[in-house]
Amino acid sequence: MSAASPQTYDTLQVDVSGPIEVLTLNRPDALNTLNPALVDDLTAYFERLHRRPACRVVLLRGAGRAFCAGLDIRADWTGPEALGPVHQRLAIQRRIARVVKLMRSCPQPIIALGHGAACGGGFSLLLASDVRFADPTLRMNAAYIKIGLGGCDIGSSYFLPRLVGLSVASELLLSGRFIAADRALRVGLVSEVVAPEALLETGLALAKEMLATAPLGLRMTKDALSLNVDAQGLDAAMAIEDRQQVLLGGTDDYGEAKQAFVEKRPAAFKDR
Repeated sequence: MSAASPQTYDTLQVDVSGPIEVLTLNRPDALNTLNPALVDDLTAYFERLHRRPACRVVLLRGAGRAFCAGLDIRADWTGPEALGPVHQRLAIQRRIARVVKLMRSCPQPIIALGHGAACGGGFSLLLASDVRFADPTLRMNAAYIKIGLGGCDIGSSYFLPRLVGLSVASELLLSGRFIAADRALRVGLVSEVVAPEALLETGLALAKEMLATAPLGLRMTKDALSLNVDAQGLDAAMAIEDRQQVLLGGTDDYGEAKQAFVEKRPAAFKDR
């Protein structure tokens, strides 16, 4: 990585290499558990991504021994004082859940690099990413159900069945059972398991392949995938695809890509 991001955060480290950003959860002494400061920093970062097309791909990882060990239950999660206890809890819940919504709505693909513990909220951050790579130490679970809550939290009941099917999702969410990297690979929850020292380079390699595509085409592909996972059927899915292809076919980058293909050279995209 080269220069640091001009925006600084108390609980995040952002390293910039051209259009790639490596976002590191940076509370290693607390196993990167989610406290109010980290939740608010993640919210601010992903909100800003919507207005920063120069950043094209994000790699998400955790500092230290864990990706994210879940919610910091020792932190002060007091909600607005004017609200009753149930309303306070709802405000806190939605404050945390907003991070996942912003991850899915931001136009940049998010490549998660999982290692160590990814529990509860950390599990949800992995699930909300577009691609997941792991090292052999990764262990994930829906820890929410282990502390007297339900196993369906922060998008887990939405993402997990779509990724691994209803049977495996039910097994994990109803029990809080851990799933390790090797089984996660078998059921399609992660794309690849690599040695710890190769994890970052594996993510960067995929990010660089994504950078070889037209910028708008990459953004619209994430958009179509997010929309079509819930498409009513083939016709609805293809209607979105048809519109995207017609729009992209009218860009300058489409003409440049065709010319570069004929001339057997890398395309010089201008995001126009």
